[in-house]
Amino acid sequence: MPLHVTQSLGEVSASDWDALLPIDQPFLRHAFLSALEDSGSLSKQSGWRPEHLLHIEDGRLIAAMPAYRKWHSYGEYIFDHGWADACRRAGIDYYPKLLCAVPFSPVSGPRLLGDGLALLQAVPGYVEVEALSSAHINFTDPALDALVAQEPGWLERLGCQYHWHNRGYRDFQDFLDSLSSRKRKQMRKEREQVAAQGFEFEWREGRSLAETEWDFVYACYANTYAVRRQAPYLTRAFFSLLAERMPEAIRVVFARQAGRPVAMAFSLVGGDSFYGRYWGCLAEFDRLHFETCFYQGMDYAIAQGYQRFDAGAQGEHKLIRGFEPVITRSWHYLSHPGLKDAVADFLQEERAGVRAYAEQARAALPYRQTAE
Repeated sequence: MPLHVTQSLGEVSASDWDALLPIDQPFLRHAFLSALEDSGSLSKQSGWRPEHLLHIEDGRLIAAMPAYRKWHSYGEYIFDHGWADACRRAGIDYYPKLLCAVPFSPVSGPRLLGDGLALLQAVPGYVEVEALSSAHINFTDPALDALVAQEPGWLERLGCQYHWHNRGYRDFQDFLDSLSSRKRKQMRKEREQVAAQGFEFEWREGRSLAETEWDFVYACYANTYAVRRQAPYLTRAFFSLLAERMPEAIRVVFARQAGRPVAMAFSLVGGDSFYGRYWGCLAEFDRLHFETCFYQGMDYAIAQGYQRFDAGAQGEHKLIRGFEPVITRSWHYLSHPGLKDAVADFLQEERAGVRAYAEQARAALPYRQTAE
């Protein structure tokens, strides 16, 4: 199979790329990925060089993998810093590596677009020819899991996230009625505490936001990094480009106090799913994070009929608010035999630990077990 590589998604027709997408998920669309590139959020200077793998025959795009050459492991949410450190101590070059993923987005979904088995099988050879240490495919879907599991050399890694499921709730009170009395009272109290501070919330779609409002969104987003003395992954231009290219998928909720915006949560929608992505505030307020990021999102998902609310990676505090543990998967191809053997042993133990944790985490869910 002739393997084609492009360092700019602008060289690929948006209609040809999007025609390969098996599901309606905004993160895989040409508009989202190209906005990351064109906004300067991805570049060799930031440690992310686009290196998309394509299968083209007779001028027609048959399959594609969104991929990037990486000189670090930040922004991936599958943490391999320990592997890189072990390589450094052993005198092995771990970077650069090849990553197939959606940058800065720990959202599971297809990573092999179109009829891509031959493309997947070409990855190990590409890693060898390019003298890369490894290839990684993060947050995969079941279809790709089944394919990769049959290919030699790939190691499976498990993770755990927390997703909320809309089980046909009529409204937020209907959801509360499914909880134990103690948890129901706790959530109601949290919402009352926010309301008592005079907050009001307004939902907006991407096409309705002015540039001054995007300035506020970005200021809030960047502040979540500034308080940790970190630089934000995304540039201001990304939000304007995304609003221009796929406004129908964008949802922003503004939190206002005395009519003045003080916080926001940025989300995307696609298919039957609601994806909470970025949050930020300009000052600290008691319980505002939980209301803006979780309860407002649940309210919106119920009202709009979305069946799943994916609020991002990490956060055990989501469990007591009804977000259920979900196993995620990634796959790793490591060229160095010694590193591969060591990581394989580690992953075997880690997989058992992740599965055990997910089972234990269910005990923290707030749902009623018996009639009260």
